[in-house]
Amino acid sequence: MRKLLVAVAAAALALTACGSGGTGSGDGNVTITFWDNNGGPGRTPIYEELIKRFEAANPNIKVEYVGIPSASVQQKYDTAIAGGETPDVGGVTTSYLSNLVGQEALIPLDDRINSGPLKDKLLPSLVETVRQTAPDGKLYSVPTSGNMDIIWYRTDLFQQAGLEPPKTWDEFTTAATKLTDAAANKYGYTIRGGAGSVFQLITEAYAYSGVDNFFKDGKSTLNDKANAELVDKVADLYKKATPEADINNSYTQMVAQFTGGSVTMMHHNLGSSGDVNKALGDKVAAIPLPVGPGGKRTVVPNPTDGFAVFKNSENPDAAWKFAEFLASSESNSYWNEKVGQIPANTDVRSAAWIDGNKPVKMALGVLEDPSTVIVPAPVYLPQYSSITKTDSEPQYQKVLLGELTAQQFLDEMAKKLTEAQKEWEDRK
Repeated sequence: MRKLLVAVAAAALALTACGSGGTGSGDGNVTITFWDNNGGPGRTPIYEELIKRFEAANPNIKVEYVGIPSASVQQKYDTAIAGGETPDVGGVTTSYLSNLVGQEALIPLDDRINSGPLKDKLLPSLVETVRQTAPDGKLYSVPTSGNMDIIWYRTDLFQQAGLEPPKTWDEFTTAATKLTDAAANKYGYTIRGGAGSVFQLITEAYAYSGVDNFFKDGKSTLNDKANAELVDKVADLYKKATPEADINNSYTQMVAQFTGGSVTMMHHNLGSSGDVNKALGDKVAAIPLPVGPGGKRTVVPNPTDGFAVFKNSENPDAAWKFAEFLASSESNSYWNEKVGQIPANTDVRSAAWIDGNKPVKMALGVLEDPSTVIVPAPVYLPQYSSITKTDSEPQYQKVLLGELTAQQFLDEMAKKLTEAQKEWEDRK
């Protein structure tokens, strides 16, 4: 019986060690698990270096790195939560942060941030996008990186045509037309008509219209007439100043056309810096999305990257210490310089590499400009992804083909968003 009890105790201890959260060795040393939400050859080596630095500064804490492909990370988190096998620290974006908060899987970080070195050191616009994802307005993730939609353009081709980079949508459509020579397979612009198309279109619509909120009196503003006007402008460019194949464009096809030389302008975000700079070098530059007739700069931010501490962690203090380290000025600078994104830690603003990275410097300038209006997309809605992707991408293709009007397209999407928002408000 004594041997049986010892065996049972040992088995229980082993199960505990394999369960959620890090473990302690009994001598003050702990091991925590960190899930990278976009693991791969581009990011894993950066984390390996940062983990090495953290462990050198904190010899009593060991970090186990787990890289997870971005396409499957949300499902991975859901499975881990259901099985009680969550990590101590996880990389998250605001696109699925509300899902984790809704499952009560995370701890709020407000008190830890406000009582430590990160107090008043995080870019307010990024902090706000994180707060918006939770019904209680708390920070369930410490933001570390931001992204912004931009227009990449070929500087050499603009110079050859004697054109200046466009500042307004009218200038943009004029330039796209002038830069097109269909007979020579040269086009002024490339439209993303396939996977991922509708989010880009939404950022364009609000940049043009100047509408400053996704909802007004509980109703979606997506079908505002000015937003529909922009969709019409983009659809009018299709096959006239863009390749016909754009109807099925995902990111891969779109960037191939741009870097291959058949297209002069491309709408994406800072995340494509590596691809376009490698292919085009100093022949490429970036500008903000053009403004509309009102002249107001409105920005729909991309999902904000950050790090969350999971409630099931057996070592939340060690987990937070690692998350805090990743958000520190030195680590945040190292990370964002490598990936070409906007650092959340405001102390990084003075880093030398910012001046050398013109797209990031430009994006920071836009976000820091007090006249810029930030219009966060309602990514906190559980239905947001299906509404703007599965439901709407085929409909957008019908708009491009002239089978559906821009207003009809936006009316249907706005109706679904309004219903989803009401459900969300009723659950608060």
